[in-house]
Amino acid sequence: MLIDQQVTLVNKYIEKSIDFGFEYAPKLVGGIIVLIIGLWFTKLVTKGVGKSLEKSKIDQSLIPFLRSLTNITLKVLVAITVMGMIGIQMTSFVAILGAAGLAVGMALSGTLQNFAGGVIILILKPFKIGDTIEAQGFSGTVKEITIFSTLLNTADKKLVIIPNGSLSTGALTNFSAESTRRVDWTFGISYGDDVENFKKALNDFISEDARILKDPAPFIGLSALAATSVNFTVRVWVKSPDYWNVFFDMNEKVYTKFSDYNLNIPFPQTDTQTKNTK
Repeated sequence: MLIDQQVTLVNKYIEKSIDFGFEYAPKLVGGIIVLIIGLWFTKLVTKGVGKSLEKSKIDQSLIPFLRSLTNITLKVLVAITVMGMIGIQMTSFVAILGAAGLAVGMALSGTLQNFAGGVIILILKPFKIGDTIEAQGFSGTVKEITIFSTLLNTADKKLVIIPNGSLSTGALTNFSAESTRRVDWTFGISYGDDVENFKKALNDFISEDARILKDPAPFIGLSALAATSVNFTVRVWVKSPDYWNVFFDMNEKVYTKFSDYNLNIPFPQTDTQTKNTK
């Protein structure tokens, strides 16, 4: 009698499993097929959108962001479609998703802040790809602007990744925003050196360099009577890409050619006198 009940129970489970398989197997297979096709289609569309954006006149900074946004949106739509096909109640799913979204949102508040920061950067455009900026203690050339972070290449070719949240709310210096920049130096001569010789030397150096702009006019002024030197401030304007080359070249000219104008580069000196008490 017990064996007959167990056999009946097993047959009942088998029948239910078969019924379940016949009912849900086609849906599951269809869902898998749609998932594979959907992911392939998403990859194809994302690639096509990227190529179209590259050919268009749109700001290059927007391309990675829009490509990523397209990819994520299509994948979410594919996932929702597949879940609907296999019989998941979307109303319940939406409710669960909302509760989970709230919890995840609280846990990933920093990530969401970075996403919002990325949107702000792409809308307000405080910088673009190729600009040289300084922010969050780092300086370099903007390589890429993604949804959550901005990638910088430093002068020594290090890759720095800065979260967009802090980048969009913190202080930032964009060295490429303007077409021209001012180069500043402080040069010192020894006490007793001829001031007119100094001015002639700097004016000669400036006029020899075609990269230095005539307008605004260069400025030379005595800025300080220091302990061991008479210091002058020199200011010129150049095109932004020429900034560092002009800066270093002028320093070299001053060091190598000052003596041609009877000028001395001062340095700290100590005079020691010995008194003979005998």
